[in-house]
This record gives sequence, C-alpha cells and structure tokens, in this order.
Amino acid sequence: MIQIKAKQQNVSFEKNVEKLAFVLSAHLYNTLEADKVIDEAAKRSGISAGVIKAAWDAAGEVIRTWATEGHNVPLPGLGSMRFSVRSKSVQNVEDVKTSLISGRRVIFTPSKEVKDELQATKIAITCYDKDGNIVKRVTSADTNDVEDSEDNNNQGGTSQGGNTPGGNTGNGDNTGNGGNTGGDEGPEGGEG
Repeated sequence: MIQIKAKQQNVSFEKNVEKLAFVLSAHLYNTLEADKVIDEAAKRSGISAGVIKAAWDAAGEVIRTWATEGHNVPLPGLGSMRFSVRSKSVQNVEDVKTSLISGRRVIFTPSKEVKDELQATKIAITCYDKDGNIVKRVTSADTNDVEDSEDNNNQGGTSQGGNTPGGNTGNGDNTGNGGNTGGDEGPEGGEG
C-alpha cells in the first residue's frame, strides 16, 4: 500500500494572509542500501550475493556509459532511462551555446509491468491538520491513473535529440502537485 500524507498548510502567496489547504505528498521511507537489495535478490534467485553484486556493478557501468552517449537504456524489469537537459531557447543560431543549459536530468520511463503494479497498489491517505494532529484517514477509490513522463508530450519546450532525428516535442517529466518535479516551462523548457 502506498502511504500518502495530506498536511494542512498555508498556500497563500500574499503576505499576512492565511489560506489553508491540504497538500498531498508521498510518505517516503528510508533509502535502502544497495547491499540490502543485493542480499534480497540473492535470496529470491538462489544466486550468490557476490555474483549479483558483480552483475549489478557491471550493469550500472554499462547503463551510465550508454546513457551518457545519448541512448535510452533498458533497465530490466523496471523500464528505461535516459539523460536530458533543461535549457533556454534562443531565436538566433549565433546565440546557441552551452550556457543555455540550466540543468541536467535523468528521465525514467517505467515498463508496462511496473505501471500495472502501481495501478494495482492501493493508496492510504492520512490527513493532518496544521498542528500535526491526525484528522482523517482514507483509502483509495480513485482511477489508479499512472502518470508517465513519456505520455506527457507537448508540455512546453522542445526536445533536442531523443529517438528521432531532430528530436521529439518536449515532455512534462512527471509534472504535478504535492512535491513532484515541475515540468518544462514554455520557451525555457527544452530537453533532449
């Protein structure tokens, strides 16, 4: 079950004006150590942890190398990943330079199996008032929609590179409320 918290907080942008709303965000647990993941994979597969670690390290090196060469690299059982940039756009070719790049990003696209698993997972929301007291708990009855960065085309900006010559139209990279990373913004939002 995915745990979500809805915390009541001031969402007003005006000074000295309080406008309370419940803001949803995922409850994050501890970050797992790689060794714990390797040990669990060894138990499930019957392969020694040393062999899995060697394969894990080799796969990581190959994924990094190929992704930095511009490939969309498969992550077995998970989906695929590629690197991208966020940049400003300019009208004149003379103005194109690397300083237009404002950030480098990793784009992860989940596999159908991962999206199906996520759709099938129930959601529990715990609501907290502004003082941190629990005021309500709800369980999902939503449509279980899964947002996919590759499905959010035309969210602004232009992709440079990608899988087709000349690039694809930009995508929103999991835009949304409640703590997700914002997507590309108009003329400054290119990615590739």
